[in-house]
Amino acid sequence: MEMSAFQMVATGVVVLSLAAAALAAVVRIVRGPTILDRMVASDVLLTTLMLALGADMVLRRHTDAIPIMTAIAATAVLATIVVARYVRRRAQLPEPVESPARDQGGGRV
Repeated sequence: MEMSAFQMVATGVVVLSLAAAALAAVVRIVRGPTILDRMVASDVLLTTLMLALGADMVLRRHTDAIPIMTAIAATAVLATIVVARYVRRRAQLPEPVESPARDQGGGRV
């Protein structure tokens, strides 16, 4: 099957867009600064991967990647739930209180 000029241009735009999205997500994963920033970026990266698989299925006219896409989506949802629970539990923990003797730089008198 031969691609028309429009299909070639559209394919190039899709590939460049997905590559830019993946690169931006990787940068955010590396730079952070918070765990929530990294989690959202990992969700974006997994979504970009699913979009790339979907684009491949459209171009090659097959449906072989649907189970892979389903597994990626399930992994992303599970990871998001785990991180959200971790952040919630961490926010609910009381902060440790320093004793007055340590704040003054001295020991016990």
